[in-house]
Amino acid sequence: MNVNQALRLVAGIMILVSLLLTYYVHGNWVFFTIFIAANLIQSAFTQWCPMMTILRKLGLQD
Repeated sequence: MNVNQALRLVAGIMILVSLLLTYYVHGNWVFFTIFIAANLIQSAFTQWCPMMTILRKLGLQD
């Protein structure tokens, strides 16, 4: 698995978790979903994502 595949996997899991928390725990968890979306949008323009840096340090290849 490379960095891009892992990034998509992590983003998808985090969105699903945040939506489940919003539904089952408290409605304010929707702000976590918004944070994830905003991070994905900024990474599309800047070509930099904090999670990609973390994944590279964990040893995943580009």
